[in-house]
Amino acid sequence: MRAMWKGAVAFGLVNVPVKLYTATSQHDVSLHMVHREDGGRIRYRKTCTVDGEEVPTDEIARAHTTDDGQVVMIDEGDLDSLPVSSSQEIEVQEFVPADQVDPIMFDKTYYLEPEARAAKPYALLREALRETDRMAVVTVTMRRRESMAVLRVRDDVIVLQTLLWPDEVRAADFEVLQGEVDVRPQELAMASSLVESMASDFDPEQYSDSYTEALRELIAAKADDGEARPAPVDRGDDDGDAQIVDLMAALRASVERTGSTRTTARTTGSDQEPADGDDGRADGEATAGSGTRKPAAGSTRSTAKKTTVKKATAAKKTTATKTAAKKTTAKKTAAASTAKKTSAATKTTATKTAAKKTATKRAASKAS
Repeated sequence: MRAMWKGAVAFGLVNVPVKLYTATSQHDVSLHMVHREDGGRIRYRKTCTVDGEEVPTDEIARAHTTDDGQVVMIDEGDLDSLPVSSSQEIEVQEFVPADQVDPIMFDKTYYLEPEARAAKPYALLREALRETDRMAVVTVTMRRRESMAVLRVRDDVIVLQTLLWPDEVRAADFEVLQGEVDVRPQELAMASSLVESMASDFDPEQYSDSYTEALRELIAAKADDGEARPAPVDRGDDDGDAQIVDLMAALRASVERTGSTRTTARTTGSDQEPADGDDGRADGEATAGSGTRKPAAGSTRSTAKKTTVKKATAAKKTTATKTAAKKTTAKKTAAASTAKKTSAATKTTATKTAAKKTATKRAASKAS
């Protein structure tokens, strides 16, 4: 458990440092209002009864309406000025017989745990309360509110039980009980005999909350029979979790879109801007600054398919481009080789012709 308050119990000259823990909790199964058609939660908005408009949190103030219909505004400064004790001390006012505290006044229950160095004075107070069968009436301030309370012993723990103020307990005023009722001695004896026949020591463990157990079983049975369905995504503006999910979906789709665009640009060499009306988002894709709506399931699948097709097309274009480049290179190589051979052949023919001419000239010169 987590301590909700730290302070000290003070009685006489004895001071016992303690921690306060909530001693009880509710086990109710929570049920909430939903739209029968799609299971969406029903939310209640804060609206003004005068103009019917929804009121933002920063415009909401505290006030009290007097008996004559006047509205008195109260702000934090007013509350801070009230004479409320801020002491972290549980001050014992008196010790009273336990049977004099009416259980109807009991409110909330807390456990008191002593600091390690205060174990002995804690045990001393506990045993004194147990031995004298009394409760300690105390005052304590928690959450800026002063409360009346009692310290009593439960097993080996001192329990702090806050009390309702006397004017918070309503008086029982029933006319039917104001008149005298004639109860005969025989009837009283019979009723007493019935009570004695059913007398027992109180054991709360033998009782159980049958309604809550049956409700849990009903919910489990409906879930097992397939009557449960996934909770719908809340598209309300005040649901932070839904906005985070939508933002992540938008970012993921944007990354996929950006990767596909870059691949196509590298393949085609195109640096064109998107056409008018096309902001570079895939179909159904949300924008982080425009409400961050999550794309529908069908739209997401469509986007994924389009992205796959674009990638495949880009891959085919890349392969075709590489093949064409190889063919062009091969043609250029072949042309270069042919040119070299032609040039060599031409040079050889020219050499042979020149040699023949030179030989003819020499022969003519010798003959003359």
